[in-house]
Amino acid sequence: MSRVKWKGPYIEDKLLKTVKNSLLVSKSNIKIVSKNFVILPKFIGFTVQVYNGKTFIIVKVINEMVGHKLGEFVTTRKQFSYKKKKK
Repeated sequence: MSRVKWKGPYIEDKLLKTVKNSLLVSKSNIKIVSKNFVILPKFIGFTVQVYNGKTFIIVKVINEMVGHKLGEFVTTRKQFSYKKKKK
C-alpha cells in the first residue's frame, strides 16, 4: 500500500541536512540506514551507501530512480540455488 498523497513522501530531516551540507562541499558518499526513504530530485548524481542489514551497498542515484524508495535498489537476501549431486 502506498503512502497517502496529502502526507507527501517520507523524508528524514537529518538526512536532508547532510545532503545540503554535502552539496556545499562535494557530492561525497552518504551512509543511509533507512531503506524506506523516498528519492528526491535533489539526490541526482549522489553516491549513496545503503545498509542492507549486513553491509553498506553503494548506489548511484540517477533520474529514473526519483520517486522510488532506496530499498528497491538494494538486495537484502542471498540468492539460493540447489547443489547438484555428482555421480
